[in-house]
Amino acid sequence: MLEIDVPQTKPATEWVNGRALQKMNPRERHSRAQGAFLVALLAWAHEHGAGRVGAEWDFRLAPPGEPRRPLVPDVSYLSYVRVSYDDDDGASIPIVAPNAVVEVFSPGDARRDVDEKIRVYLASGTEVVFTVDPIKRVVDVCDARGRKRFICGDVLTHESLAGFRLPVAKIFEKVAPRD
Repeated sequence: MLEIDVPQTKPATEWVNGRALQKMNPRERHSRAQGAFLVALLAWAHEHGAGRVGAEWDFRLAPPGEPRRPLVPDVSYLSYVRVSYDDDDGASIPIVAPNAVVEVFSPGDARRDVDEKIRVYLASGTEVVFTVDPIKRVVDVCDARGRKRFICGDVLTHESLAGFRLPVAKIFEKVAPRD
């Protein structure tokens, strides 16, 4: 299978829309949203013994009929069904799609690039992609059926993550100072 190679950089470089695209260093709002999702998914995965959760995890994905390419989701969940608990080598840089992906918008992100990542994730077998806009304070949930928007006051759920619940407001919450 043809595999697209990109330089190893910090932050990571992905292959998006036919070009190498380096991720941006996250700003505070991005980092806070990413952290909130990471903590919630980790707690859910531990409670259910369901799989691995990571931030900025390097995947190599190949939609049907397309070359394998690197994508590095802000947060991802990979079930033990896709890569077993004992397969640490296979989990290092998986060549299977994560079950769930979180992508947090950064100031320089182009909508067409985020839409292309969503297309590649879903075509490769990801069940749900959460896109987070820290400025508008909304989360779009994308799956094979389409896209649904969640706002503060809503609670995120998805049938592919049985029992997972995350209040949208929690994603954008700042830690309050003590009096």
